[in-house]
Amino acid sequence: MSMTATPPQESFRVDMLWNDARYRSTFIQTIALMLVMLAVAWLASNAVRNLEALGKDFNFSFLWQPASYDINQRLIEYDSRDSNARAALLGILNTLLVAAMGIVTATVIGVVAGVLRLSKNWIVSRLMAVYVEAFRNVPLLIWILMIAAAVNETLPAPSAFRGVETGAFVATNRGLYVPAPIFGEGSTPIVAIFLASLAGLFLLRRWAAKRQAETGEQFPVFWAGLALLVAPATLAFLALGRPIDLELPELAGFNFRGGFFLRDSLVAMWLALSLYTGAFIAETVRAGILAVSHGQSEAAYALGLRPNRAMSLVVLPQALRVIVPPLISQYLNLTKNSSLAIAVGYMDATGTLGGITLNQTGREMECILLLMAFYLTVSLLISGVMNWYNTRVKLVER
Repeated sequence: MSMTATPPQESFRVDMLWNDARYRSTFIQTIALMLVMLAVAWLASNAVRNLEALGKDFNFSFLWQPASYDINQRLIEYDSRDSNARAALLGILNTLLVAAMGIVTATVIGVVAGVLRLSKNWIVSRLMAVYVEAFRNVPLLIWILMIAAAVNETLPAPSAFRGVETGAFVATNRGLYVPAPIFGEGSTPIVAIFLASLAGLFLLRRWAAKRQAETGEQFPVFWAGLALLVAPATLAFLALGRPIDLELPELAGFNFRGGFFLRDSLVAMWLALSLYTGAFIAETVRAGILAVSHGQSEAAYALGLRPNRAMSLVVLPQALRVIVPPLISQYLNLTKNSSLAIAVGYMDATGTLGGITLNQTGREMECILLLMAFYLTVSLLISGVMNWYNTRVKLVER
């Protein structure tokens, strides 16, 4: 009968923290974390001492003091007697508005321009090349100022529409007027049905993609989805007596009243951010398409697919794995570049919290920290959503 002797375990020694691979990594990371925490503590202590030397303290009570200034673009009710916190909230909403509009528009422009740059039509491809190179090589601030000047100087004044049938959308040198929905009694079920239709559309797309992957048969998702999105809400709208109406802009005096007003500064920022970021997205899309082997397109054509179907079904799905990661950076850049809005008088988070509120209260440390926290939070949310989408579109091996 044989017995296997267990080797004696070596007792722990201090020098094992940097000599033993089992402990070295954790030890170095712990030391690095402690050094970072000490540096942050020293900076915070130094800032507090400097504030005390200036007769200041560190608190956020200024947020509840009256703002005492007006904001030109409003998504919520606000007047100058409201608090600095509400003014900051309105600036944050204005930032999110121009960022969301810019991301959607820049994506559409970038995808279209990126595909057209690869067009076999020489004129189309050269025009897209001129657009991309012009916007990529001129600073964004200059484009913002140029587009703001174009909006103010080329569009007519509201008085030019006197006696003229304007319709639902009106573009003036003061801004863009669009219809605003008016939700009457009984509109809640219609909104709920529309949201349910959106969820149904998402499930339909997933089912159609799974069905196509298993059987190779395509389902008319566009027309079925359009019917699912429009028909239930329209039937409920008619059955409930049309409880939702549209408020159209109408000329009253020297300006338009009614509808939703997008100021000239917002329109300029929206167009500038969209066109500028769209040029970078176009190059990303072009690079992603070129990264897909040309044999994939030839195989699609051999199967009888037309060029547009081959692009949407074969090339773009494979190109997304190259396109999405740099696309995240472009979305983040667009959101942070919206802080240039103060150049044209658009009151975003930088203009309210980091501008007028900071100057009036003298709380530069608190305002800058809040502004940094806002942009950091938005950037992390965008990164999280886009990374989740990137995981969903990655190629999965059978």
